[in-house]
Amino acid sequence: MKSKQVGVIGGGQLAWMMAKIAPHLDLELVVQTPQSDDPAVALAKDVILAAVDDGAATNKLANLCHWITFENEFIDLEALQSLAKQRVCFRPSLDALAPLLDKYEQRSYLKSIGLPVPKFTNLSAIADLEAVTDFPVVLKARRHGYDGQGTFIIKDRAELTATWNRFQCPPMLLEEFVPFTKELAVMVARNAAGEIIVYPVVETHQENQVCHWVIAPAAVAERVTQEINHIARTLVDKLQVVGIFGIELFLTDDARILVNEIAPRTHNSGHYTLDACDISQFEMQLRTVADLPIKTPKLKTAGAVMVNLLGYENSHRDYQSKRDRIARLPHTFVHWYGKTESRPGRKLGHVTVLLSASELSRANAIAKDIESIWYE
Repeated sequence: MKSKQVGVIGGGQLAWMMAKIAPHLDLELVVQTPQSDDPAVALAKDVILAAVDDGAATNKLANLCHWITFENEFIDLEALQSLAKQRVCFRPSLDALAPLLDKYEQRSYLKSIGLPVPKFTNLSAIADLEAVTDFPVVLKARRHGYDGQGTFIIKDRAELTATWNRFQCPPMLLEEFVPFTKELAVMVARNAAGEIIVYPVVETHQENQVCHWVIAPAAVAERVTQEINHIARTLVDKLQVVGIFGIELFLTDDARILVNEIAPRTHNSGHYTLDACDISQFEMQLRTVADLPIKTPKLKTAGAVMVNLLGYENSHRDYQSKRDRIARLPHTFVHWYGKTESRPGRKLGHVTVLLSASELSRANAIAKDIESIWYE
């Protein structure tokens, strides 16, 4: 039985969507997650209730499964190193994760392997702050930032000083503000045999550094698609990744492509694959981790738009009437994560609408129609 069990560190919606796919691949999920009401708990074969950075709990997880993969990157890498030495099979490996968990180190690694990134520096002393002369700039927490948390667009030196002081002056990533024409993303997978699969490039629409919707495929030149494919393949090959990564990128106003961030796991920008592709990102993660055959996924439709259902109030509601109204829209699929508490910005679910060729130009309008119902 153990040979069919995949351990997942994290039990949120990403693990939940993996758990829904697992039985179709004759696999079972065991999750390590801190809360008994986390989404994946209801579908997992077994659950270890513990923080995702609890190395002792991961040791227990290792005894219940053959492979361990990740739903998020908030792990204690050092605590897991001793388990890796005991031949616990982490996928992706800890060596592949090591350069990516800290955002400054991630930037440095990407630059070292020749991938294009914004200009950046480490803000760790007053002298670093005083050296900044061009504004606006972007300030980021080096660890544990997600969904816009820990990311700040800074307009002037006074705001930079105040923001850094507010966090008690920790080392932070400071980078240039990139004027972009589009924000793009791509999912890329690699298995232990070195086979690489790249999904279609998508366009993301962000507000306050939070993804509101995704359009697949992105309306970009073939040159852009090819360059992003090269970036994706280079990254996972250099790191010898076994698993799936999300890559966020900028297309600048002077037609350059810059890597924004790497997510070493399934990613929000790949949620459309559940309904629009014959192999979703979650199935691809399980296939690569469990040494099952992989192949290039195909779009089942001309395109798709995925809209996040974000919390906009503090409440305990399931918003059933709004979900029902959205579900009645043509070719629409509503995925509700079963979270019992809503708060501003929290991802409660997502909606995917499959588009015909004639509807691709209306993708933004369709996304806004869904948001008008949701935020009504």
